[in-house]
Amino acid sequence: MKVKKRYYLQKKKLKDIKKDLGDYSVLIPSKAKVELLETEECPVILVDGQPLIMILDDQPFPTLKGALTMDLDFNYVVVDMGAVKFMANGADVMSPGVVDADPDIKEGDTVVIVDETHKKPLAIGSSIISGKEMVENTKGKAVKTIHFIGDKIWELE
Repeated sequence: MKVKKRYYLQKKKLKDIKKDLGDYSVLIPSKAKVELLETEECPVILVDGQPLIMILDDQPFPTLKGALTMDLDFNYVVVDMGAVKFMANGADVMSPGVVDADPDIKEGDTVVIVDETHKKPLAIGSSIISGKEMVENTKGKAVKTIHFIGDKIWELE
């Protein structure tokens, strides 16, 4: 991934990003060195040198490396092990593959997709339906994948 610009974020901009991150704002501790990378894919925020946040459509989302540093007890979607190989290729989450989901998920929420066995993050996505519907439905898409293991953002060093 090619980096166009790299600079430290101003305090006001950082405050706005933390507010937009909501529950994920714990990814940016106080006293952390926070930089913005403008790349050809999307802007990425480095927290102490680690790519923990990405910005899509002016909205900050945690990257998978950011999700790995957190306890995921909200906005999670658990998929069965059969879905893992498709998730690693960037596929969207289909309702039949969903084993469990946070019941508080609403349409349009940012969600972290984890595997059933190890509970490790596989992808970040945007929910198409509610968490309750994801578990109940037997067909159709549940989550639009935004970022997954093995993509350019994951490979960023």
